[in-house]
Formats: sequence, structure tokens, C-alpha cells
Amino acid sequence: MLKTTRPLAVAAALLMAATLGSTAASAVPESDSIAASPCRVRVPGAERVIGACLADLTTAGTVASGHTDPNDWAGLEAPGTVNPSGIEGVQLDGYFPDTSTTNTNHGWNHDSQFVIRLPKKWNGGLVVAGPPGLREQYANDRLISDHVLAQGFAYAATDKGNTGELIYRDGRRPGDAIAEWHRRVAQLTVAAKRVAARHYGRRPATTYMAGASAGGYLVRWQLENNPGLFTGGVELHGVLFTPDSPNILDTAPAALRAYPKFRDNVPGGLEEMHAAGYPVGSEKIWEFHYRNLWDSLQRTMREEVDPGYDGPKEAGTPFCPPNTITGCDTDYVYADRPAAVHEAIEKVSLTGRIKRPLISLQGTLDALLPITRSGDVYARMVDDAGRGGMHRYYRVTNGTHADGLYRAMPTVVQSMSPCFATAFDTLAAWTRNGTPAPASRTVPAAPEQADRINDCGL
Repeated sequence: MLKTTRPLAVAAALLMAATLGSTAASAVPESDSIAASPCRVRVPGAERVIGACLADLTTAGTVASGHTDPNDWAGLEAPGTVNPSGIEGVQLDGYFPDTSTTNTNHGWNHDSQFVIRLPKKWNGGLVVAGPPGLREQYANDRLISDHVLAQGFAYAATDKGNTGELIYRDGRRPGDAIAEWHRRVAQLTVAAKRVAARHYGRRPATTYMAGASAGGYLVRWQLENNPGLFTGGVELHGVLFTPDSPNILDTAPAALRAYPKFRDNVPGGLEEMHAAGYPVGSEKIWEFHYRNLWDSLQRTMREEVDPGYDGPKEAGTPFCPPNTITGCDTDYVYADRPAAVHEAIEKVSLTGRIKRPLISLQGTLDALLPITRSGDVYARMVDDAGRGGMHRYYRVTNGTHADGLYRAMPTVVQSMSPCFATAFDTLAAWTRNGTPAPASRTVPAAPEQADRINDCGL
């Protein structure tokens, strides 16, 4: 049914896998279902659906039963993270009609896959999520699904319609692959609401959007553009797309130019990195990001919106020295690209004009999407759009982009997972009970004796 569980490698390999994607597939035995017939719930618009009644919808149960994929969240959480368990219910796996085939889960080789989980004890709410990076529909099972299921929410997640490092092959025009993400979130949200109504006998009273990184970007976009589908949202270090700087296409190339100077002790290298937004205190994780993330992420995103930069090549040339070849990754300057490139970005850009309550979080040591070039900027965009009253922004001291880095820096890094859980509960209380969310602020560093894995000072 799902992909086989491979042995986990070193932290760097885990985070790389968690950011970019994986491919293997296998099957789940029928005996993992408690019963067959009560679990065959139709999903409107889906081309294929399989259902299972499970004794535990959380990862404590679905890893063993094969109804999730641990590779999808590998590297995203700190070792020792404690999640709830024991939530009985129904799981639906399926896909909507689509022409691309990058997602190999279940042996389907079919994109626009989804998972819907319906807990037996339902609180009347629904949570919808899109995966971080270029991952698939199970990527948020630890960060989001386990927590919200334990609160009684139904849960639905999409693979966004395309996965892996070759997403730019999907669609006909620059930006089409990213634009599909928006449609797939809306499509699943509408379908999941109808599924819940049929399964429980009433429609969800509240529907929340939640996500991290690329999934966080989707939360922002949906609350700006599809507010009628959602009650509110919570996002963690969302990717920022804007027609002008800053965005992912100018922060990463700046790091590719400056980091080798810092590494090789060239005068000015450290100052250039800090000037590009990479935070003081994150220096120890720059080498990992240089080798595994900055180049690969910006090449994939660049090929999607600016395929002409490197001519007939697909996604450039990794780690090329500056000014050595035409279309070198390191030489890319977004501000100098033609108007058509900026127009492709504009059609997937954010505006800050949210129309539903939103809680945003970002770690101050984020070295993939520097906070001063990402979360801080979006918060200003929301304020400038006159929507600050429905936005809360919490800057988490010592948080990074992926909690898997905690293994290498346990005395420095704050896990973001418990902060995200607290933020979600805060959003639910804000929108369900009218309990005001605390004012935006910088969350101070946790004391040395604190549990930096499972507690958050938010």
C-alpha cells in the first residue's frame, strides 16, 4: 500500500530526504483493517479511494499498519518527540484525476493523492494540510495529524498535485506547478467537508488550514484567496513568494555566493552572510544547508518560474563557481531577470491580505528561509494591508527550519513542534471560543533545564 520504511540515515540525509522527496513503494496486507464494509466512504470527485477502519489513526498505529510513510516526515522532528496515540477511526486514501505521475505511494504512480482521517470521537472540526518542501501527503502526520486527531478534529492532507525535484515538468507554463498546489488544497477541502458531513451526519463547524514551509505558504495563500473555505489557519516558516525581493529566488543564491568565502576564511564572508539575512548564531548549520538545501531548493523553484535562465538544461548546475558557465546557479540575480519571470512569480505571490485569522511562527535561527527575509516580511505585508488585527506572529528564539537539526545542536536549538501545537490550540480557542490570542511577540529562549523537545514557552 505505502512505501517501505527504510533505515534512517544520518541527520543530514534525513533532512535532505524530508525536504526533497523519496520514491520507493510497497503494499499493506488486508488484515490491517478492523473491518472492510463500514469503511468504504465515498470521496466526491476522487478517481480512486480505499478505506480502512483502524484502531489507531495516529502514527503510533499507522506506522505498524502501513497507513503512513515515515520517510515522508524523516528529519522533521527532534529525537524524543512525544505524540498522542490511541485514536480510533476511519482512514481514506485515494487520488483525484490528474495527468502527472510523480507520487508512487500505494504503487499508484499518480499525483493528487490524499489521505482523510475521521476519528470516532469527533469534535465537529476539520483540519486540512499541504506538505512541506516537495513531499507527499503523509509528511505532516507527526507535526499536525497526530495532534489534531487527539483533539477530535478530522484531518485531510494532499500531496499538492506534484512531488519531488522535477515538479517543474508539471504544467505548461512557468508557475503552473505551484499554482496547482492551490487548486488541490481547495479541491480536497471541499471534498473532505462533504465526506465529514456524510460520515458524521453534519458538516464541520470549523475548518482550519495548517502547514509548514511550502505548506505554510499554502495556508497564507488560502486565507488570502479562498477564505470562504476556512475558519482560520496556522503556519510555520512559510515560503515567501512576492514579485519583488525578498523571496526564495534571491536569498538562496546570495548564500551560495557568500558561504564559500566564510568557509574558506575569506575576509568579509561572515559579514556577507549576515547581510543576506542568515542569522547570527546559525553559523554551525550553514555547511549542512549549503551542501543539501540552498542550491537544490532554489534550482527546483527557479526552473519552475524561470526555465530560460540556464537554457536547455534542467535546473542548472550545482555548486558551479561564480562566473564560470552560462546559467550558473551562484550567479542568479532575481532582480535582473526579465519581466516575464516576475510575472510568473506574481501569479503565485502573496499579498498579506488575509481574510481569516492566522497565526504564524518562525524560528530565529532558520537558515533555509531567513526570518528577516521571510516571516518578518510577511508580517509587515499583513500589517500594511490593514489586516494586522487578525494576525499573530510569534518569533521563536533558537528555532530552526526542521527539528531534525536538534540532534546536532541540542543545547542551542528549540524544537518547533510543541510551539506549533500550542499555536494551533490558541487558534482554535480564538476562533471557537472568542479567547483572544496573545499579542505577537518574540518568544524568549528556553532555560537550560527546560525540555526543548516537547515544551514551548509560547
